[in-house]
Amino acid sequence: MHPNRAFEWTDRAEILGFVRATAFAHIFSSGESGPAVVHAPVLVTRAATIQFHVARRNRAASQLHGNRLLLSITGRESYQSANWYVSENQVPTWHYEAVEIEGVGRTLTDDELVILLDNLSAEMEERYSQEHPWTRAKMQPGSFEAMTKAIVGFEVVPDAIRATRKFNQHKSAEDRGATAAGLRGVGLGEIAEAVEQLGSGLREQPNDR
Repeated sequence: MHPNRAFEWTDRAEILGFVRATAFAHIFSSGESGPAVVHAPVLVTRAATIQFHVARRNRAASQLHGNRLLLSITGRESYQSANWYVSENQVPTWHYEAVEIEGVGRTLTDDELVILLDNLSAEMEERYSQEHPWTRAKMQPGSFEAMTKAIVGFEVVPDAIRATRKFNQHKSAEDRGATAAGLRGVGLGEIAEAVEQLGSGLREQPNDR
């Protein structure tokens, strides 16, 4: 995570809410076959654990259980031109928000995997297909069970969570205002809103982009 404390994000409930809303992660592991990364949808459970599933044939699948995993979840991001500042002697940078979660992976039982799939699809259907939500009841008997044999589920209990929101909080109000105007000028209104909402007016640190 970025070392400047102006960008530090510490509200655990808010962070997990971001993970829940983003619902997709890069999951890093290391084993006998070397480092690997899985790209997978994730579910934040009521117990604040992170669950996901991967194809059994994924080369990382065999090294997720019992090993320490690092999950990376990213959200809004964009380039920042130095032309968008009022102050002189500025350099380009990048706006972004990111969360890192560490914990040991545990393989889900078959029953737990089914619950994960049901809960994940229910949450996504609620977002994207409320009028006609999909459920596995729409599948022919035996089809769902056959397909689940090709995947394996995992759970991570977070023992470390780190998060950054870097949207020019350390710049002056004038520079943040100019930044927001520049971002909107190139169609990045969502990033401009983040700059406006998170700006704190802290003074810029030398060589801290």
